[in-house]
Amino acid sequence: MTRTSAPVDAPATGAWEGLVTTALLGTDRRTPPGTGPGPDAPVALLDAAAVETVRRRAGLRPARAAERPQPAPQDPRRPLPQAAARRLAILLADRPGSSGGGRRGTAPDLTELLPQWLAVANARGFAPPPQLLPALLDAARGRTDLRPAALEFGGPRALWLARLNPDWRFALRSTPGGGAALPHLDDDAGIHELWQEGLFAERVALLSALRSHDPAAARELLATTWTTERAEDRLMFLDSLRTGLGPDDEPFLEQALADRSRNVRATAAELLSALPGSALAARMAVRAEACVALDHMQPTRATTATQATTATTASNTTGVTEATGPTMATPTITVEAPHECDPGMERDGVVAKAPAGRGERSWWFGQLVEAAPLGTWSRRLGGRTPREIVALPVTDDWQGELHAAWCRAAVRQRDAEWSRALLGEPSAPEAGGPGAVSLAERAKLLGTLDVAERAEWVAGFIAAHGLSEAFQLLGVCAVPWAPPLGRAVVDALNIARDAGSYPWSFSGVMGLAERCLDPSEAGRLDALLAVPDEPENASPGAGGYWAEAFQRLVTTLRLRAAMTEELNAP
Repeated sequence: MTRTSAPVDAPATGAWEGLVTTALLGTDRRTPPGTGPGPDAPVALLDAAAVETVRRRAGLRPARAAERPQPAPQDPRRPLPQAAARRLAILLADRPGSSGGGRRGTAPDLTELLPQWLAVANARGFAPPPQLLPALLDAARGRTDLRPAALEFGGPRALWLARLNPDWRFALRSTPGGGAALPHLDDDAGIHELWQEGLFAERVALLSALRSHDPAAARELLATTWTTERAEDRLMFLDSLRTGLGPDDEPFLEQALADRSRNVRATAAELLSALPGSALAARMAVRAEACVALDHMQPTRATTATQATTATTASNTTGVTEATGPTMATPTITVEAPHECDPGMERDGVVAKAPAGRGERSWWFGQLVEAAPLGTWSRRLGGRTPREIVALPVTDDWQGELHAAWCRAAVRQRDAEWSRALLGEPSAPEAGGPGAVSLAERAKLLGTLDVAERAEWVAGFIAAHGLSEAFQLLGVCAVPWAPPLGRAVVDALNIARDAGSYPWSFSGVMGLAERCLDPSEAGRLDALLAVPDEPENASPGAGGYWAEAFQRLVTTLRLRAAMTEELNAP
């Protein structure tokens, strides 16, 4: 080469950009520095580019050595059995959509089995193999529903690793305190130091842990800085009082009703209304009682219609309309919604402005009934039981609003007796229930019942109404499903198969069955794997699709059983 390179310390960016510009314009219009126009210009340009390339590659000064990261913390949990570790690697290697879409075939959906695997592994107290932590964090990054279980399983080493890769920083945000070690809950000095000086996430984690351990101590700690906290922080701290909520929290929550933030006031009112013995609940009971009464003189519509039919029949038969006897009075609930939302109601958490499409009076009325103790209504309505109260007719189309408010109150106060009354019998002709306004309301009411009763009720509902209305209800049942519920689901799927329709409309329930059905049910499903004889009105090829779906269900159940055995291995 005839050119000499510039000193290493000279800036190279401008020189390289100049050469690129010359190449784009052409050496006829612009020549390299130090070269005149002519046939040698292109050669000089290439020589200069070669020199500058070497300079750019070799002229980088070594940077100052960065501080070496701290070693990964020890994980005291026991290691996974080898078979379980191999299974985890297979589950993490599968990705959503990796099958290419279209027909699912008989292969299990491994991405849906990973949450169950993590739940069992966490319950057994296992630690992950270090080499699988990157894949575990990648899986959690792509699925927010997976993060709590994945980060619990990943433990301290996953958080250590997340600090070294920006793609995994979600783990630090998803974990309260970012994985910071909390002081021992008996270390008063350490607790107060972290509460005064810690980051917000660390303080939330500390308050939640202390609330589970000693509710009174957590409340007293919060009171020490309550007036100096930001409104959004007060809201988050107040929400932590849901754990261990009790009568001792009432004085603090009553003070929060006067908070500057509307959201804080609303949360405090909600928590107080969940305490039936609180002063707020008593105030709400007085307001709600003023809106609801029992009228013993109101005839029911059914009685009036029967009398009209009887009178018409008598007139048609004899030609003379005879006077009927006196109408039998049926007790009826009457409603007179509030005409205004006064300052006292607003202070107790009633939102004055109704949402779009809602009347103000019905909006206020629903909030009053929702916040009143459910024990109010037996006293107000003649000592009747919840089931008898729900069965009473309600005048002027107020039944839906009244029952919906009772549903919300039963869920908030965790009142199983009222939930049973509002749910009604699972075999009732109306799938929506006597009180619930939707299946979503019924699902919430079921959450107040114990696991066995919940499963039994949903099994009866499926037997009466089939699977088309049951998807939301199945979602609140404990996993694995109890035997009566599992049998009800399988029987309903078998009935749908025999009807000759395609299984696609039941794909959601089939997916739930793959994840929730007890693996011991696999043997009972073998009889459903054959392609059934299709009736004359069946959809073409539906039997083959059903056989494929049941084959996938059986394969998944047996895989779940194998996963559990691997995690139980010594």
